[in-house]
Amino acid sequence: MSFATGNRLRRRAWTAVAMGATIAVLALVGAAQQAAADSPQTAVLDWNKHALDALANAPSAAVPGAGMAAPVQGVHLGMVQGAVYDAVNSIAGGYEPYLDVGPAPRGASQAAATATAAHDVLVAVLNQTPLTATFTQPIRDAIIARLNTLETAAIAAATAADGAADVADGIEAGEDAAAAMITARTGDGRWGPFRFTCSNEAGAWRPITDTSCTMPSGPSDPFAWVAKVDPFVVESNRQFESNGPPALNTGIYAKDYNEVKALGAPGSARTDEQNALVAFFQANPVEMYYRSFRTVALAHGLGIAEQARLFGTFGLASADTFITCWEDKAHWSNWRPITAIRLGNDDGNPLTAADTSWTSVVGTPPYPDVASGYNCATGTFMTVAELWFGQGRTTFTLAHPNGSTRVYEHYRDVVNDTIDARIVMGIHFRFADELGAKIGRDVTRYVEKHALGRAK
Repeated sequence: MSFATGNRLRRRAWTAVAMGATIAVLALVGAAQQAAADSPQTAVLDWNKHALDALANAPSAAVPGAGMAAPVQGVHLGMVQGAVYDAVNSIAGGYEPYLDVGPAPRGASQAAATATAAHDVLVAVLNQTPLTATFTQPIRDAIIARLNTLETAAIAAATAADGAADVADGIEAGEDAAAAMITARTGDGRWGPFRFTCSNEAGAWRPITDTSCTMPSGPSDPFAWVAKVDPFVVESNRQFESNGPPALNTGIYAKDYNEVKALGAPGSARTDEQNALVAFFQANPVEMYYRSFRTVALAHGLGIAEQARLFGTFGLASADTFITCWEDKAHWSNWRPITAIRLGNDDGNPLTAADTSWTSVVGTPPYPDVASGYNCATGTFMTVAELWFGQGRTTFTLAHPNGSTRVYEHYRDVVNDTIDARIVMGIHFRFADELGAKIGRDVTRYVEKHALGRAK
């Protein structure tokens, strides 16, 4: 059966279900795991959470997910949020589509369009995701079954609010947007063979467990392929390439070297605030920032069309930022602090004394230093926030998954904290953090200017 034929059959089935959904809505919502709080007025926010549960949660979690790494989540959420935006915008109008999906009837249910678009893209992504020892076929089936149940509950709630005919039109809009996104991202480089290259030259990246680069096929970083994925909006993976690390024999390199050496090891003399940064900013930035901005969207009273455009911007900008950031890592391929400090006597700089037993507070990730992925993400999310809500004083609360919070008066202050955090963790030089934040800002400003703008 073709994708289009399957959609037509499903639309007819949904129409039949929708006719009786007003009576059944409470039972359906009660049956759907985590669906009780869903509302047609917050459909974009609810399905952002469902998407993160499906993509980011560990397979062993109480609500199992695919356990994707942050940059992989970022790329796939670009697909989800882009399709949701197109589905809602095809109904509400007023802004340029991301992909050309055509207009839908103005009365179509935006909530039904949201649930359908998000569901269909997520199912396609999960079916494309390679199975592993932990992400098994039964886990994949369980995640998809949960998404099916959540979609059923969302359609029932939308029918109670909007009526069966408008829901049928909304489902069609969602299916069309999802199909367009799935087609557009076919063969885009996701899950490709690219891996980072190990080198034993001074300044070059190598994994901690193989400092001599003897591995015949190079280190196996499982998501290095993000570097080679086709971008969503920017013109190329290297359009916003950073200036790279400073030369090893320079004063700025020595300054950043000695800063992380002094602050980033277990037992270093850190302040209470620096230790608080270490504890807080180990959280997955993609999940934490989306979680926090769902609350911001509610606080600002954004309607569903505004939710879709805000989260569409987050999705497309952060996807392109991760792609740019990982390409930057591949291009510069410079060593992490732990390698640099252990081999400090080999870098040609008299100001960088080696410590052959030095280690970082937090385990060093298995990929190059420049540019910092965490700060690429932070730069993107906080720049979107400034573009939407302004750069002035505000009250913004970051909500950690463990329930702890940090309150900020400016969005840019989060960037300052994540720059410092990765240094006191011992896993990045300051220059890598600052370059990452700049990539996030630059990519986001480009996306804001060239996508999802007002219709002409």
